[in-house]
Amino acid sequence: MKKQNVLVRFYRWFFFRARGDSPFKRLLVHLLLIIACVIAVYPVLRVVTISLRPNDTLLTTSLRIIPENATLDNYREVLFGAPEKNRQSDFFLWLWNSFSVVMVTSIISVALAAVSAYAFSRFRFKGRSAGLVFLFTTQMIPAGMLLLPLYIMLAKLKMINSSLGLIIAYSVSSVPLTIWMLKGYYDTIPVDLEEAALIDGASRMMTFTRIILPLSSPSLAIAFLFSFMGGWSEYLVARVVLQKNSLFTWPLGIWTYAQQFTVSWGNFAAASVLIAIPVMALFLYSSKWLISGLTLGSVKG
Repeated sequence: MKKQNVLVRFYRWFFFRARGDSPFKRLLVHLLLIIACVIAVYPVLRVVTISLRPNDTLLTTSLRIIPENATLDNYREVLFGAPEKNRQSDFFLWLWNSFSVVMVTSIISVALAAVSAYAFSRFRFKGRSAGLVFLFTTQMIPAGMLLLPLYIMLAKLKMINSSLGLIIAYSVSSVPLTIWMLKGYYDTIPVDLEEAALIDGASRMMTFTRIILPLSSPSLAIAFLFSFMGGWSEYLVARVVLQKNSLFTWPLGIWTYAQQFTVSWGNFAAASVLIAIPVMALFLYSSKWLISGLTLGSVKG
């Protein structure tokens, strides 16, 4: 009887607790998280495996992460070329093209969005609600539907095959979302701070630059990160706007490894791994702003 009571008490303690989570619930949650992490990480590990295989081997029956006869030749060819194959490397050129375009795009997007979001947050004017709805609606339009009008506009401006045309295209697509993010964050900043500064003789521009912008630095950092990531891995618009090899961004550049009849899978995978390194570094560096920038901006809308 005592043994049965002990089992019942253990059963209730393990599955049901009056306060806090039961050990069973914690075990189940951790198990699901581990499974989700394995599912998310496994494709990345397979790409790393392909990049280490010799002779562009794509499919094998082995499940080893580090394959037999692993080699770094694919990384060497991507970074420095293969003179024996009469192949030069433009990898650093692709990186520079992507970095320059995305950096300028992110700066323009955040600058325009910071001012526009402040106007939507602090001022009441005719068409304010309609403007916010319009900006939100533009985010629901698929990028493919915008290619034709975007191409026609850039062609009339003679910006096809230029980095400036790509910057304009990326800025147009990233500004609306950035405005919504920053507007939500500005709404959480008390208006009393600005009113006190205005009473002390500060102008509206001074209150914006010296009070609002410093307080909204986490949201600005996240807006910059989202704008950066949106343009960093974008392929479709860049494919339409750019045709010169010297202007290729990295998504266009790595597709040169796919020829008409052959695909250099090893180089393709190695380039993908190398491209992921700066993105991971940027996310790790911006992680201190990520949580506060996302949660505080969603309190009010």
